[in-house]
Amino acid sequence: MKKVLLSLCALGSVFVQPALAQDAEKLFQGKACAACHSMDTKMVGPAIKEIAAKYAGEDDASGILANSIKNGSKGKWGQMPMPANNVTEEEAKALAEWILEKG
Repeated sequence: MKKVLLSLCALGSVFVQPALAQDAEKLFQGKACAACHSMDTKMVGPAIKEIAAKYAGEDDASGILANSIKNGSKGKWGQMPMPANNVTEEEAKALAEWILEKG
């Protein structure tokens, strides 16, 4: 029984991961993110790929990014602060994980 449950959980994660990535990309486009960030080019804020590269391999990178997305940040990428965003904890985490995957 235990093996069956583990197999079902593993199989379920295969279908959930692409859905989360799609949801995060929709969040990125639907929230204010795309007004300041693009995938490859610095705009008002750094490119998504630059952000992913900066945090690659860092302990709790997802948590750090999720906190910056939800609460804003200042001084991490120069003088321009990033304002807090109207997102839930789950949305901020999904966006952070999506950013890290894009690197």
